[in-house]
Amino acid sequence: MPTPPHQSTLDLATRLKVHAHRCTVLTRRAISPSLVEIVLHGHAADLVGAPGNDVMVHVDDATDTPTRRRFSVRSVDEVADTFTLWISTTHEGPGARWARTAAPGDTVDIVGPRGKIPVDAVADWHLFVGDVSSLGAFYRMADSIEVPGRAIFIVETDDPADALTAPFDEGLGVTAIFVDRAGRAHDDATGLLSGLAAFTLPTDEGHAYLFGEFHVMRAVKTTLLDRGLRAEQISLKAFYRVGQANGANGEPSKDL
Repeated sequence: MPTPPHQSTLDLATRLKVHAHRCTVLTRRAISPSLVEIVLHGHAADLVGAPGNDVMVHVDDATDTPTRRRFSVRSVDEVADTFTLWISTTHEGPGARWARTAAPGDTVDIVGPRGKIPVDAVADWHLFVGDVSSLGAFYRMADSIEVPGRAIFIVETDDPADALTAPFDEGLGVTAIFVDRAGRAHDDATGLLSGLAAFTLPTDEGHAYLFGEFHVMRAVKTTLLDRGLRAEQISLKAFYRVGQANGANGEPSKDL
C-alpha cells in the first residue's frame, strides 16, 4: 500500500476542502540558471486544478511546525498521471532548498488544488506580468486560451538564459517582452514598469494577471489602473515579499 500523507497534511486538506496525497519525484533538472523543473507522479487529476491553480508542497520537517511552499503547476499529463512544477531558485528558503535537492524516488506530501485566479474566458487579450517565478503559471494559463486570442508576456529575468519560450497553438497571437533585472532588487518595480511602458495595450477587452513580488505587483496594478484598466480586469497574486519569509503554509504577509 502507498504510504499516506502525514496527519497534519490530511488535516490541512480537510480544513481547506481540497485533496492531500503523497507523490513521487520522477525527475528534477535545471532548465535555466534560475529555474528548476520537477516532475511528480501520482494523483495529478485530483491535485492540479485549473490553469492558474497551484499546489502546496511539504518541503521541510526541521521544525515542530511543518513548512510548506506553494508552487504553480506548469503542465499536467493525466494519462501518465504526472504534473510538472517550474520553481525559482533565485533566493534562499525552504522551497528553493527543496527544489535544489529533490531526487528521483523521493516522496513528498502535496495539497491541492490551491488558488483562485482562473483565466478570464471572455477576454480578448491576456496580459501576464511578473518575474521568472511566474513563468510556469503564465505558460499553462496561456495554453488554455481559446483561439483566436492574444497572450502578452512581460517577464523580468535574473539571467538572459531565463527567458524560456514555449510552443503555443498557432492561432494564438503571442507577444513576449523579457526584461533583464540588471542587478536591481527583487522589490524594485523599475524593470517591469519600463517593459509595460514600452507596450501599447490593445483597445478591446482584456485581463491582466500579475504574479510575483508583493510590492512590485502592487506598483504594476496601480500603473494599469492609471492606464485605464478596471479593477475587475486585474488579478494579482503575490508569490513572495522581499524582507519577510513566507508563512509556514507558503503565503507572504499582505499587511501594508
